[in-house]
Parts: sequence; C-alpha cells; structure tokens
Amino acid sequence: MLLATREIARSKVRFGLLAGAVGLLVFLILFQQALFGGLVQGFIGAIENQDSPVLVYNEQARRNVEGSFLLPDQIEALGHVEGVEQAVAIGEATYTVEAGGELVDGVLFGYPLDAGGLGAPTSLIEGRLPEAPGEAVASSADAADGFDIGDTVRIAADGGPEIEVVGLAEDLRFSVAPTLFVDYSTFEDAQRAVNPNAQAVLPSIAAVRPAGGTDPGELTARIDDEVEGVEALTNADAVDSAPGVAAVNQSFQIILALAFGVVTLVVAFFFLILTVQKAKPLTLLRAVGAPSGYLIRNLVVQILFVMGAGIAIGIGMVFAVRPLSTGGAIELDLEPSTVIPTIIGLTVLALVGSIGAIRRVLRIDPIRATVDTGSELA
Repeated sequence: MLLATREIARSKVRFGLLAGAVGLLVFLILFQQALFGGLVQGFIGAIENQDSPVLVYNEQARRNVEGSFLLPDQIEALGHVEGVEQAVAIGEATYTVEAGGELVDGVLFGYPLDAGGLGAPTSLIEGRLPEAPGEAVASSADAADGFDIGDTVRIAADGGPEIEVVGLAEDLRFSVAPTLFVDYSTFEDAQRAVNPNAQAVLPSIAAVRPAGGTDPGELTARIDDEVEGVEALTNADAVDSAPGVAAVNQSFQIILALAFGVVTLVVAFFFLILTVQKAKPLTLLRAVGAPSGYLIRNLVVQILFVMGAGIAIGIGMVFAVRPLSTGGAIELDLEPSTVIPTIIGLTVLALVGSIGAIRRVLRIDPIRATVDTGSELA
C-alpha cells in the first residue's frame, strides 16, 4: 500500500483535482437530493409527519387532500371494517390568516383531541400539542413569521377564531404554506367563519389506526372493498402519490442517475488513462517480482482515497450552503438515510468503473520490460 500513498504524495495536484471534481459532482447529487427532500416536506410534510398509519380519501379526489371530502356515513362505516381500531375525521382547508401583523395564506388541519393522538403531529420539537380548542401546533419553519409559541393567529373573516400557537413541529408545512394543527372544533369554527351559509362542515379525509397485528396495506384494500366511495392509502403511499410528487420524483431520479453515471465515467477514465501512462513503470514492477494483486490493491487504494476525499468535499459543501435555505419557502432536507446509501453507491460504482484499469494491469507481460518498446500495455 506504500506505493499508492507515495504516488499520491508525488502527484498531489493530479489527485487533488480529481478529488475536487468528484467533490463537485457529489455536492450536485446531495444538493439535488436535499432539494427534493425539502420540496416533499414543503408540499406534504403535514401528511407525512402526522399520526395516521392509514389515510382515507374520497375516491373522486385523486389522492388530493384539497379536493377530498367524506360524508358522516362513510366515517361511521370505517369504524365497522374488520381490522380498524379507530377512525377519526380530519379537516383541512387553506385560509387567509393574520399572523405577525400581516395577511398570509395558512393551512389548518383539524383533528379530534380525544382520539389518543390519532391525526396529531409526530415531529414536535418545542412546546406541546393542543389540549383545548383555540390552540395549535405550527411548523417551526414559520416561527419567525408570526407562528412562534405564544403568537396568536386569526382567521381573516368575520367571526374568525383566534388561535394560539402552543407548540412547534419540524417539517409540518402543506402546499409550501404555514400550517397549523388544531382541534377539529376550531377547524369547524374557521369553516363557518369563511362560509357562514354552509349547512354542514364535512371532513376532508379520515385517519385510521389499524388494530394490533393488522397489516396497513391489507387494511387499505379491505376498506376500499367495504366502504363505498372511498380510497384508502397507507401514509407512505399517500405521500408518494400526492399530486405532483410522483412527477417531481421521476424528474429528480433521471437527473440523479445521470450524475451517478458521470461520477463513474470520470473516475473510470482517469484511472484508465493513468494506468496507460504508467505502463512502463508497472511493467518493470512486474518484472522484478511484484504480483498483479499487489498492483491492483494499490490502484483500489487510490480510488478509495479519491472517492473519500471527494465525498468529504461534497458533504462539506452541502452543509455549508444548507443554512442559507433556513426560513425560505423550501428548506434543504438531507437525512443520513439518504447520504449513506449515496456514498456507498458512488464508491461501488467507482470501483466497478475501474474494471478497465484493473484489466490493463492484469494484462501486463513482465517480459516486455526487456523490450525497448514496452511503453504500452499489451
């Protein structure tokens, strides 16, 4: 392994430039993943980060919370489906609200406070959950805009309820707007304030808790079969199939696949060219008894060094720019569960891409060291 480290030390600029190029590509990949995560959390974080193992929509809503409503009979029927431990109504609507002295769009999610937490936010980081009507948990991303603990938010309509923020939760936005989780009765008051002539306030969706031992996926199929006019989804499926998310995900996956391919090609061609350039020294090493395995191990060490340095540079750049998105409409969201597979995948692809260089090393004929033209590999 000493041969590999000595060569890196002698060619700092060459290996440094490659590590820098890999670092920029790693930064691009991780930045895109963080941007996609931020987009998802900004659009449907309120769905993903609430206690709702199964969500039930109107079948005509096309999995869109904004376009869904359920009838009282449907909510009641959910409770009679085998495998359902509990089913509660969830209300959702967008309002003009007064917060921090300004009028802004805000989203309300109403859920029953006496349902044992079903439908409540699961990412609370400060304060507490609502315990009475007129209290709310808000997204921590909007705390500086009049949605901090102790702030009062008012529905901008005649008789609109005033809502006190008592807790903050991470990644709780919906449709990239400030979001409040309130008691269902507060949601009803808000709906009646903006629609005073409405005869009834209908819930948008329902949250269902499966009974012990019941698979959520199997329960969704059972609900679809037994309750007319609804479509049930697991929480994960509701997030993945939300309007726009699938299309955005597909676009990002194509871009990321291209970026992964570029990293593989850059590393592969660099070490292939380097191996060709070192043909004569490698041939001499083979002639004096250095086994092919030793040369290949040194090549692998150099690849791992370049990838390790490049990955460190890329991660450092992402975390350097991440604070710049704080408080913006879209915040970069990068989790270890995303970073670790990316690092492993890039390293494996780089090693796979080095097969060409490894084959060149294996094809070295030591006898060519005695030939004056042995400057190229066979």
